[in-house]
Amino acid sequence: MQTWFNPARGLEEAIASLSSLEADFRPDVRIADPRFGDFQANGVLPYAKARKANPRALATELVSKLRGNDAFAGLSIDIAGPGFINFVLSPAYLLNWMGDYKTGADLARGLAASGSHETVVVDYSSPNTAKEMHVGHIRSTVIGETLARLLAIRGDKVIRDNHIGDWGTQFGMLIWAVKNENYDLDHPGENVIGELQDLYAKGYAHYKESDEAAAKVREELVKLQNGDAENLAIWEKITSASKGAFDKIYARLDIHFDLTLGESFYRDKVERIYRELTETGLAVESDGALVVFHPEHKRFATQPFIIRKADGASNYATTDLATILYRVEELGATDIIYVVDSRQSDHFEQLFLTVEKWFKAKGYRLPRLRHVSFGTVLGENGKPFKTKEGGTVKLRDLLDEAVERSLTIVTTKNPDLPEVEKRQIAEAVGVGSVRYADLSQNRTSDYVFSWDKMLALEGNTAPYLLYAVARIRSIFRKAELAPGQGEEGALPFETPEELALAKKLAAFGPAMDAVFGDLRPHLLANYLFELSGTFSSFYNANRVMGEAAPVKARRLILCARTLAVMETGMNLLGLRVLERM
Repeated sequence: MQTWFNPARGLEEAIASLSSLEADFRPDVRIADPRFGDFQANGVLPYAKARKANPRALATELVSKLRGNDAFAGLSIDIAGPGFINFVLSPAYLLNWMGDYKTGADLARGLAASGSHETVVVDYSSPNTAKEMHVGHIRSTVIGETLARLLAIRGDKVIRDNHIGDWGTQFGMLIWAVKNENYDLDHPGENVIGELQDLYAKGYAHYKESDEAAAKVREELVKLQNGDAENLAIWEKITSASKGAFDKIYARLDIHFDLTLGESFYRDKVERIYRELTETGLAVESDGALVVFHPEHKRFATQPFIIRKADGASNYATTDLATILYRVEELGATDIIYVVDSRQSDHFEQLFLTVEKWFKAKGYRLPRLRHVSFGTVLGENGKPFKTKEGGTVKLRDLLDEAVERSLTIVTTKNPDLPEVEKRQIAEAVGVGSVRYADLSQNRTSDYVFSWDKMLALEGNTAPYLLYAVARIRSIFRKAELAPGQGEEGALPFETPEELALAKKLAAFGPAMDAVFGDLRPHLLANYLFELSGTFSSFYNANRVMGEAAPVKARRLILCARTLAVMETGMNLLGLRVLERM
């Protein structure tokens, strides 16, 4: 019997292939209201309406073909209302599905089979050099990493690019301050980024003092841009120190980039941008600047997209255009995703419009361009999250506090654990809680940061999911079995709780399709939370050990498959699972 990784998609394909209806018929299979079945095909109604046909008659004809085909063995098929086709997965079908998808590798295989296999560049995190990463970076960083993992498991070739801000006006201020303060970049202090931030503040203050002071700062910037050896050496040391500090944060978050090509990488590629946009008639001079207008777009008709400032300097727009061209020509990108907050929506809309016109005019292959936006992290007062003193919350400090709070909870609940293990658990729980608190929210919404909610053992939290996995692992540890063992001779599921859990596991494919559809990780988080609750209901009502062999075997199957799905999903969200808590 065929068992589809995603029964909804499998049913759509099977129905379409068996149908004698016209080629534009779409079965439109979705998860059904549980009162009517497990899945429902709704496509007969719009098809019949468009042709003024009887939908019930068409549905009856179609169902007669489905019932006689081996692909639908193990499914109960009925017609409801004017032509809805309902499907119920039988216990035998569910058991067979679990025989095909036993491990995380099997689940990955199922997901990859339905993927588009694109070359996708995911642009995320993107901090500025010489500045500490703060709470504002957490959303781009964890959402971007999860999207990269999701696309990779779907079978895409994923290139993770950290497009850091390592070029521009701020370096004139920094270099001036380094020289003025005689700061030794070869022997910096322990908190080198904090020291560089202080230097930047001094450089900025000097810049604002007078026109003469501003001219001195600009002079240092011009020297850098013209390749002055001394200023380039200072810039390289600042950039190297910054990357080292960033990497410590990324290591804690288990994030690794394939590329870290900051703005500086594209500084010698901007002349081509000016030339080609001018040649194609897209860019024009306006008040001394080189700009692109989009008159057909109501909002941007009089809002220029500046690609070269009046003083001849490039800007974000210039390097972003050069970056897209590089990613297409050198990396082979067919899809480029920018994980950047919603305040940059206008910039990306103008950027994408410009690229579309430019590439069409030059005959270049146009990649799919997507801005995956997100909202703001708020404090419990409903305002942007700040320290008690009103300052920006540093990401390093945020993670440290999460781990310390977790350590207190772990020590209270498990005082006899070795100190090393307590700290390992606290690190996984603390960092995972910060990450999951973000990913469990709809990314386009603002969300309120709450320590109490984040670290709670109940509710849709990282500790709840981590505990659910640890509990399943303890079942196998006590039984002295590895997941996947002891399953011989299993009979189909019988109890309501067994069937509910089996159907929830079979819904993993449809849940993932929803996640991929709009790149919203919170849909995966919601599914895992619901799966944990369904497993808890099953486990509380059905003994696993001590039952007759066929019953024990089928319940071990449910435990093992739940573990595989939970661990696969949690890995995609970046949570490090634990043997025990």
